[in-house]
Amino acid sequence: MKRCQLFPFLIALLVFSSCKKDFMELNKNPNTLERALPKTLLAPALTEIVKFNAKQAESFGNELMQVHIDMGGSNAKPYRYDIPTSLAIAPYNSWFLQIPNFRDIYSGALYRLGIDSLGHNKTYMAISLICEAWVMSLITDTYGDVPFTEAGQAKEQKFLPKFDSQESIYLGLFAKLEEANTLLKTNADFPVDEQAADPLYKGVALKWRKFGNSLYLRLLLRASAKSVSNAPAKISAIVLNTTDYPLIDNNDASAILRWTGTVPYDSPFATTKTAAWNTRGYTNFFINNLKLWNDPRLAKWVKKDANNQYTGVPSGFLPSDNPPKGSSRPNTLQTEPLLGNMLNYSEVQFMLAEAAARGWITGAAKTYYENGITSHMTLWGLTLPTGYLSSAPIAWKDTDNLEAKLEKIHLQKYYSLFFTDFQSWFEYRRTGHPILPQGNGLLNNGLMPARLMYPVYLQSSNGANLRDAITRQGPDDINTKVWWQKP
Repeated sequence: MKRCQLFPFLIALLVFSSCKKDFMELNKNPNTLERALPKTLLAPALTEIVKFNAKQAESFGNELMQVHIDMGGSNAKPYRYDIPTSLAIAPYNSWFLQIPNFRDIYSGALYRLGIDSLGHNKTYMAISLICEAWVMSLITDTYGDVPFTEAGQAKEQKFLPKFDSQESIYLGLFAKLEEANTLLKTNADFPVDEQAADPLYKGVALKWRKFGNSLYLRLLLRASAKSVSNAPAKISAIVLNTTDYPLIDNNDASAILRWTGTVPYDSPFATTKTAAWNTRGYTNFFINNLKLWNDPRLAKWVKKDANNQYTGVPSGFLPSDNPPKGSSRPNTLQTEPLLGNMLNYSEVQFMLAEAAARGWITGAAKTYYENGITSHMTLWGLTLPTGYLSSAPIAWKDTDNLEAKLEKIHLQKYYSLFFTDFQSWFEYRRTGHPILPQGNGLLNNGLMPARLMYPVYLQSSNGANLRDAITRQGPDDINTKVWWQKP
């Protein structure tokens, strides 16, 4: 090739090489961000899940646990332990949908930390860990073994995630909550212009830290029958060192996404038609305890029947019995801010009461128990009636055996978990408390379901990994116990 011909060729080669080298840079949109900003992800993900959980509490958790039952014409009857496989789809899909968003908050905040070194990025990272642990605990406590380490990684080309054992999931959740607690030690609140990104705590780091550690306490207690959890020792360590592990210590610090009435922070029940709202009637179990105790929460939560009385229906009744509905829910609950409950102060007190009753922590179980009752009353704007704590059905007795103490703790805890996702069901499966009456119309041989079955579509979409999970955990039915339930 002649020199006059070689020169243009070399120029073209250099240009081509440069274009190839910088191809990715040239094709980046300078007006977009490489990662989503954490402040854009948190509020939508959190709000969607709290709304979904309240609806699931209404239609499933409350029915299983004899709060109220649907007296209308719906096909599924959870209050009779009639659990069609279709009920498993919505929780599985809705909860897993948000896992990538919480993980993106973490990666986005970590990326921003490398750019601007601002401390509140660590707070975002911690919040993402707490939220992921919260949602993953709901998933695994509902189904057992589920995808965890490979969940929500479609962007990484992992379309067929393996199912992790519940034991390994719990240990992973403990690790995430430990990391969150460490990150929040910097105590870096959100700047004023980002407080609206957090509808729960407005970016106050200490409140998130208290929530994370209280969630840790909940999960430790749930796994406490398993030696690998080392739960009794860890619970004791947390309670003895609340400087390093602060817990929710008043109603104001409770994790409650309070509905304001303004979209998107409007109650998920706000637009429910009156006829549909009134199809659910409270059960005898729920009503009669409150009546026996002369409990002011009764008038707050329950509307009198046509005869101006508080009456319930027997849960699990035979279809042929067809009892009258009795008392239903007042319309005020449709917009009640407190139905966005995630984990409140009274639940923490009841957890500590159980730990004390079992001898795992110092402190009087009676004090925690009474604090739990009192704080829940005040949370709902009510005053504890004179003599309530000393009345025969309520009064704490140190001479009672452990099961009697657990029944008192968990009966009150049951009411403190009013409309809180599936927590009452999880706790009943763990402890057998509170003791629920059994109607003659119960299916499943009268056995409380131990889990939901996996969505049917997983058989075709992720069949091999699903089969591995079933082989390890047990048959895919509602009576197969999850890891923390097994002896």
